[in-house]
Amino acid sequence: MAALLFLLLLSISAVHADEGPYIGVNIGTALSAMPSATQVVALLKSQNIHHVRLYDADASLLAALANTGIRVVVSVPNEQLLAIGSSNATAAAWVARNVAAHFPTVNISAIAVGSEVLTSMPNAAPLLLPAMRFLQSALVASNLDKFVKVSTPHSSSIILDSFPPSQAFFNRSLDPILSPLLRFLQSTSSPLFLNVYPYYDYMQSNGVIPLDYALFRALPPNKEAVDANTLLHYTNVFDAVVDAAYFAMEYLNVTHVPVVVLESGWPHKGDPSTEPDATTDNADTYNSNLIRHVINSTGTPKHPGIAVPTYIYELYDEDQRPGALSEKSWGLFDSTGLPAYTLHLSGSGLLLANDTTNQTFCVAREGADPKLLQAALDWACGPGKVDCSVLMQGQACSEPDDVESHASYAFNAYYHGMGMGSGTCYFSGVAAITTTDPSHDTCLFAGSGGKNGTSLLNNTSLAPSANSTADQSGSTRTAIFAPSFLKLLVLLMPAALQLL
Repeated sequence: MAALLFLLLLSISAVHADEGPYIGVNIGTALSAMPSATQVVALLKSQNIHHVRLYDADASLLAALANTGIRVVVSVPNEQLLAIGSSNATAAAWVARNVAAHFPTVNISAIAVGSEVLTSMPNAAPLLLPAMRFLQSALVASNLDKFVKVSTPHSSSIILDSFPPSQAFFNRSLDPILSPLLRFLQSTSSPLFLNVYPYYDYMQSNGVIPLDYALFRALPPNKEAVDANTLLHYTNVFDAVVDAAYFAMEYLNVTHVPVVVLESGWPHKGDPSTEPDATTDNADTYNSNLIRHVINSTGTPKHPGIAVPTYIYELYDEDQRPGALSEKSWGLFDSTGLPAYTLHLSGSGLLLANDTTNQTFCVAREGADPKLLQAALDWACGPGKVDCSVLMQGQACSEPDDVESHASYAFNAYYHGMGMGSGTCYFSGVAAITTTDPSHDTCLFAGSGGKNGTSLLNNTSLAPSANSTADQSGSTRTAIFAPSFLKLLVLLMPAALQLL
């Protein structure tokens, strides 16, 4: 048993060491009809989401996440900060109950201590670093410090004069806390957790920040913001804020702490009179572009090619959140697991493939049991009424001659023949939606290059076991925009144009 545990820990360590760029999601729970833990995890699996952040350490969710391989950031809620920051024993008990009791079957990768404490709970700020140190000591005592990192999420508003990024610095009144906190992160090889919300920056800029600049839309060169000190061109708010954090850390002589964006997103609904840009189109544009930006390892102008791991805010709409309509409408899905809007992520693979246009395909899930795949293939080519003659020897899709390839073709033909309806790409859990075209050589899949397949809607029953996930968030997101960003951006733009 000990040997098995050792091998499992080694495998987790190896995965953590060489992990590339990734997108995660935040899971808030302020829903009037919160799905069960098993339904939440089923949705994560169906969308190939491998990184999540919880706003607490909910035992039922952690139990459901066991043995899934999904990497989990657990959180210390703000209301527990006082107790943990005041007592080493309390911190040790928290780690024992919420981390050690679940690891390694639950792939816990980090503890987020509080949420935007320096801006939302300034009176508790002196306890933040002691809490982090106590938790780190508890991890060391449990031999978990190599696998689980300790950090705390900050609002980007702690960065003052954030444009140009090269002149950015943290609010100097926070230096007595931030300086040792950053040194702690550096000494423990932990990241700086930063919440980045271009939506708020845009909304509070009074028209100074163009919408396209907030949404990652392509800008002509003469519209890009240029840092006059470095001559680096910035095409979006996200990169500018992340680089501002890097420069602000350098100002405090901290140079080896990576930035992980723990929250970012765009609301898909708002009050038309006061929140006109909280729309499904803008939410789709921002999140789709953000995902591509991260997954492609675009990096930032200061660190090109170095991805910024990012967690989208958030998985579900939280209808019980207080405040404006937009505050309840950041989710990628509603409480039943249906997409709140369509993401357009062509070429991004299986991740968050909720696009219901012809740019999605249904394929055999990687690692699926071959016997289950064969049974699903037989159903698709039989009762499912898919024309599988193209899979016969010598035909266009006969090669590769294996059950996974043949099942992918049949699953996709059924999916498109049924109009890509909800639940038509499941096949008892051995199928998954992807945005990557699986066509190859002369084998053209339905939905590729305008090929839509033959409609099966009028004469075919639904595939067996149609997929359904229908069987208080701790976010303290602050909508604060540094006035100096606006001032410097206004001053910078004319100079930037002269440089082009």
